[in-house]
Amino acid sequence: MSEQYPHYIEFRNVYKTFDYPVLADVSFFVDAGETVAVIGRSGVGKSVSLGHIMGFLQPDQGHVIVAHTDITQAAEDVLRRIRRKVTMVFQSGALFDSLTVEENILFSLELREDYDEQNREDIVNGLLDLVDLREYKSAYPSDLSTGFKRAVAISRALAAQPECILYDEPTTMVDPIMSDHLSDLMLRLKRQLRLTSVVVTHDLDLMRKVADRVVVLHEGRVIYFGPVSEVERCDHPHLREFLALDRVEV
Repeated sequence: MSEQYPHYIEFRNVYKTFDYPVLADVSFFVDAGETVAVIGRSGVGKSVSLGHIMGFLQPDQGHVIVAHTDITQAAEDVLRRIRRKVTMVFQSGALFDSLTVEENILFSLELREDYDEQNREDIVNGLLDLVDLREYKSAYPSDLSTGFKRAVAISRALAAQPECILYDEPTTMVDPIMSDHLSDLMLRLKRQLRLTSVVVTHDLDLMRKVADRVVVLHEGRVIYFGPVSEVERCDHPHLREFLALDRVEV
């Protein structure tokens, strides 16, 4: 950790415009071992924020710090080093359809420097046990539900031994039972592995269950950044409406 960049992830006055402003003066931070949720309606810049953390996008203005490193104008070799520490679980799962669950995990495992041909089965089994999916080891992605694909994607991400995991809408388009399973899994990983996490979601139950702090985006701006326990006290009218609609839907 550097004195200049004490937070594991930090956005400092980040702006990003495509056809219209997507992020406008966005600032927040994530400390090591902490889980921060980024919430808001569709199109407010949640996934764009993840793209900046991974270095897929660069801000028009401002600075993005990841793994205590300013990656705003970083060269590709620096981004590769950062991506060994920070991995992303995509909404689609992004699994290789032609590979079994085991082979998908092995693909990520082979990127590790401590990879050993002799212990690979033990590592794969351990990772699948962690996400309760050992029985699906020989299955193909097409055999799995959306929720199970995401659990496999989490397992594959863990194979690379990251310091930080980014989750893009992990409970979207899954049934309530699988949603509970995935949120329980994320909470377990947080407690057991002390991973730093950023969770993009519109699922307020997930936010309350796994997050320490929350960033609420509205029209590309941060309207609340603080502890999850205090989000209900925020008097911003959009956030009040967002929370009220969630209670109605429940």
